[in-house]
Amino acid sequence: MSTPLPNETALALLHKYNHEQFHIRHAYTLEGVMRYFAQELGYIEDAEFWAQVGLLHDVDFEQYPQQHCLIAPDLLEEEGACEEMIHAVCSHGYGMTGTDVEPIHLMEKILFATDELTGLIGAYALMRPSKSVKDIELSGLKKKFKDKKFAAGCSREVIINGVELLGWSIDELFEKTLLAMRACEDEVNEKLSQE
Repeated sequence: MSTPLPNETALALLHKYNHEQFHIRHAYTLEGVMRYFAQELGYIEDAEFWAQVGLLHDVDFEQYPQQHCLIAPDLLEEEGACEEMIHAVCSHGYGMTGTDVEPIHLMEKILFATDELTGLIGAYALMRPSKSVKDIELSGLKKKFKDKKFAAGCSREVIINGVELLGWSIDELFEKTLLAMRACEDEVNEKLSQE
């Protein structure tokens, strides 16, 4: 079992390098999504570690977008993060950011596959009257995914690569990620309201 950082250390690290609410919301969302997947897939003992990898996966993105996943190892190491966490955080940028750290473990493949997808789902939720993921249906999400102009910054190619890495169908990834985001949405909103 990999050891997460103390919670207060992880949160302080997130806030030291991230100030925009958009990035903090994304971090909290991935934290919840990764915890959900750990619990659903039988990695209950590692759920906090998975969650922390989600929380800190973009730790360097806001301040160092051109060096994303290249600066993260130093920032994480400074705070005492273990090698497994550093590897996992860096692996989500594989093929995109200049990092050659490949997603190997299931946790890393899920982070890789859901990172862009949660952005797409979040953008879709914002345009709905409810502003919530709780009433998003798979069919509507698939239409938005096919519309390349919608949330154009969310790479469809990366999502498809993530599906292939996991060996899941695209429907399976979409359904599971929707369930994960529904499960953590209230907690994410609560955390943001306390910022």
